[in-house]
Amino acid sequence: MASPGAASARRAVRLPPPAVLAAGAVLLLILLAGLLPGLLTGVSPTATDPVNALQPPGAAHPLGTDQLGRDVFARLVHGAGPALALGFGSTVLAVVGGAALGLAAALGGPVADRLLMRAADVLLALPATLLALLVIAVLGTGTGNLVLAIGIALVPGYGRLVRSEALLVRRSGYVEAAVTLGVPRRSLILRHVLPNSLAPLLTLATVGFGTALIAASGLSFLGLGPRPPSPEWGAMLSEGRGFLATAWWLGVFPGAAVTLTVAAVTVVGRHLQQRFTRRSP
Repeated sequence: MASPGAASARRAVRLPPPAVLAAGAVLLLILLAGLLPGLLTGVSPTATDPVNALQPPGAAHPLGTDQLGRDVFARLVHGAGPALALGFGSTVLAVVGGAALGLAAALGGPVADRLLMRAADVLLALPATLLALLVIAVLGTGTGNLVLAIGIALVPGYGRLVRSEALLVRRSGYVEAAVTLGVPRRSLILRHVLPNSLAPLLTLATVGFGTALIAASGLSFLGLGPRPPSPEWGAMLSEGRGFLATAWWLGVFPGAAVTLTVAAVTVVGRHLQQRFTRRSP
């Protein structure tokens, strides 16, 4: 009979489900493509070859070529970097902005709470993509403005989460004890309220990355992202939509890359969220 210690050890080293491991492997591969695309392909993503335009997938070009003879596989690999940068940059901006908004609402008093949350409700009433389009209409197009627009559109959702967590932490027993002991307000916020309020936010941001990636690809599809000939999955999907009847691979593979990345991020994010929820008191 196995000892209780051995059973505890097995539970401690229990591996995630196969679907989570597969999703993690996909994310590692996509991250490798984004950071070191030269390890996966030595073909230039912008080199044109009109003679071999619209070649179907084959030995010379595993995913075929586009209307200018550019290798689709090379463009997908090199397009991972801009796609991940757009999604990651937007998520970081949304997390930072949401944390500031939520903490200001929770700790700024009743008036600040009402004003900030009513403003957040107004923004949440608009779809995130539509709100991002409104920001782009004001700021203009471009990669930097695209990241800023998506980040601003996602701030209200994160802000409401941080506010609710900060209110729970502020009313907890250990915070009330610290107040009784005379701990300075600044130290109380930095050492107790802030870390415990942001923990669930960082877990949710993993899932939110997929939302940001979809929004970035959708706006790039509309021509509001990186400019050609720079490879980016949303822009590639836009270029390939006119060739679906004659060259299906131009639209299918970029769309599959976006879908696979978002699905993998969602699986890993949900797993982390469940683990955090189980460990939370």
